[in-house]
Amino acid sequence: MEWKPDALKELEKVPEHVRSMAKMGIETAVEKKGKNVVTIEDVNEAALQFRALMGKEEKEAKTTKIAVVRCDIVSETCPGVACFKAFNKRKVHFEQYGKDAEMIGFFTCGGCPGRRIFRLVDSLMKHDVDVIHLSSCMLLEKSYAKCPHIEEIKQMIANKGVKIVEGTHH
Repeated sequence: MEWKPDALKELEKVPEHVRSMAKMGIETAVEKKGKNVVTIEDVNEAALQFRALMGKEEKEAKTTKIAVVRCDIVSETCPGVACFKAFNKRKVHFEQYGKDAEMIGFFTCGGCPGRRIFRLVDSLMKHDVDVIHLSSCMLLEKSYAKCPHIEEIKQMIANKGVKIVEGTHH
């Protein structure tokens, strides 16, 4: 099984006495997906699953902290009402959250090519953000132009180990 360099670097953070077991588990999950290359996303997904498994009781009592990143250009005409309505009513892409979830951040990418993402995700991590939603305006191709930098933005967030959900109210 081939490993991307950034995935191997992330694996090195696993305590040495359980690293080989973690590596086998990640490779098994990757094989089940029909892939033969382990990426940073695979390692981060395994870490999230492990934390959920090991801290299930703690996680159930923990408030889920959510942030939304949206297009800087669209923010000039959109106040974000639909994103907040969907969150408050737990609709569309927010259905998975219980009443304990809270919105802790709502920010723009900073303009192309997402120049603020790296710095703002660092700031959100200091406040224990659990998940970042990519707003619908970044993903649509009819109402607005689809974000030309969406893949790089997703990669920046994933590299921080924060879960990503694509979409808010559409």
